[in-house]
Amino acid sequence: MSSRKLLQPSDRASVLTTRQTLKMARSAHAFVRGSTVQFYEWLKAQKRGTLPEGPPVWICGDCHAGNLGPVAGIDGRVAVQIRDLDQTVIGNPAHDIIRLALSLATASRGSDLPGVTTARILEQVIEGYRAALRQNADTIDDAPQSIQVVVRKSIARSWKHLAKERLEDRKPTIPLGARFWPLSEPEQKKIEQLFESASLHRLATSLRSREDDAPVEVLDAAYWMKGCSSLGLLRFAVLLGIGEGKRRDFALMDVKEAVLAAAPRYAGEKMPKDNAVRVVEGARHLSPQLGNRMMSGHLARRPVFIRELLPQDLKVEISQLTIEEAMKAASFLAGVVGKAHARQMDKSTRARWSKELERHRSKSLDAPSWLWTSVVSLIGKHEVAYLEHCRRYASQPEAA
Repeated sequence: MSSRKLLQPSDRASVLTTRQTLKMARSAHAFVRGSTVQFYEWLKAQKRGTLPEGPPVWICGDCHAGNLGPVAGIDGRVAVQIRDLDQTVIGNPAHDIIRLALSLATASRGSDLPGVTTARILEQVIEGYRAALRQNADTIDDAPQSIQVVVRKSIARSWKHLAKERLEDRKPTIPLGARFWPLSEPEQKKIEQLFESASLHRLATSLRSREDDAPVEVLDAAYWMKGCSSLGLLRFAVLLGIGEGKRRDFALMDVKEAVLAAAPRYAGEKMPKDNAVRVVEGARHLSPQLGNRMMSGHLARRPVFIRELLPQDLKVEISQLTIEEAMKAASFLAGVVGKAHARQMDKSTRARWSKELERHRSKSLDAPSWLWTSVVSLIGKHEVAYLEHCRRYASQPEAA
């Protein structure tokens, strides 16, 4: 692609808006993933007392299935945990349960599974979540084949795989084009200054047995057009060279702007005022494998959080499901969320919360009525909003 065709910084906003609306129009499942603000507006409209009030813990805040997947820790071990913590707050854990159940139910509808499957999915969500509270959650062997394949792929991946996937080749440059866009001169300088800090040096050298005193150099950087709900925020890919000579290693860093969370927090609970610090703190509670690899900072006075992208970090893509896979996915992924919540509770708190979740069961459905009512209502509201979104945007030509 010639330099004349590269998107310039001044043109980003309009292109990002167009791409976000088009991406959300691809499917109802994609629309659910990109409509966090609407999700909480719809929940807020429900009558007070409709949902159980869980203990104050850090929650994901945007707990759809696409935000869970294999992540590697500093020690190299891989576990399936929450991967995206932009919306994390100290809040009601029931919100994570509903958001996950909604995304799984929407994926089920997109797979043309019978309507009764939705009811069974909600049963498995509650069972998998409560099993995690009892510290008896499903193992990876109990996950559907699609998740097991992703985990095995994650463990086998190397830097070469990451470079080929993210950078198109293994050369120490970021190829500008459809996903990576040029930086302005001030942005380039600010990024170089960011990685001159001692804290970012420690982050860069903390993984893959790198020497603590190894020199760290910014080799290349670009604006990164990535994600859906994050489109329009600052997002940069930064390629670092760590060490010298034959021992030089490379690291691809993700620098992302942190903004005010749409997820409601519990009143009276203390959280960091800085949104980047909030994201890192929530990640360390909910997803230690990821949180311990993250750091907060500021870029042009805007809060950002930074992490190194590792080859093992993958997302679970829920596409075409069989009934059996839908049941296993619901139980397993709910267990992942349940473990993230449970590690913040003592034994008695876990027991009380589990008992609260057991309330309001009907004779015909082995899941609480509040979950069924919430998800069915939200499916209907999302479907109406999705179709209206498609009517307004899907006919628009995609931005160049």
